[in-house]
Amino acid sequence: MDQTFRDIACGLVAISRSFYARGWALGTSGNFSAVLSREPLRLAITPSGADKGELAAEQIVETGWGMDDADNLKGKPSAEALLHINVVLERGAGAVLHTHSVWSTIVSNIHLPAGGIMIEGFEMLKGLEGVKSHEHREWLPIIENSQDMPVLVQSVSRILKEYPDTHGFLLRRHGLYTWGANLAQAKRHVEILEFLLETVGRLHSIKLNLRH
Repeated sequence: MDQTFRDIACGLVAISRSFYARGWALGTSGNFSAVLSREPLRLAITPSGADKGELAAEQIVETGWGMDDADNLKGKPSAEALLHINVVLERGAGAVLHTHSVWSTIVSNIHLPAGGIMIEGFEMLKGLEGVKSHEHREWLPIIENSQDMPVLVQSVSRILKEYPDTHGFLLRRHGLYTWGANLAQAKRHVEILEFLLETVGRLHSIKLNLRH
């Protein structure tokens, strides 16, 4: 394991354990990656089926275009590695993080008929890259989940092209995907968006209770 890979692997492990502790990636849910090189495209990514609360740097694997994942002796890359590669290519991201929190799961189910959720007026929006005011309107698209990964990648690619300014998207009943120029920025985006999703989810619940 060379030093660059080790540094990135340690960063992914730290994020994984942190998100596990916050309830955003319990058990084997969630997956996290960071770019190792762009030509050829190579990503360090969490392995399939790994407990995110007990992940170790030695478990992080490498994936990318043209790689035979069977050659990974340490384990199989996340089943959603193609989605990570797609986001990196579409957005030029340096890191892609996918959480599986309770609130992202609930909100993604409630708002699917609208195709997404508009979040506006919250001070926390200013934590998203390029956002300068709480008056910003962040459209978070929601995509129907699928076990057919090529089909899901096509759906994600279409959404990323349709909404070039979005900082993330939701998979229905599955969770949040966001990204950043590096791991630090991507981690910040997760923290901001998870806060906002919990906030809008709780507000929705309060409104329903007041009606009854």
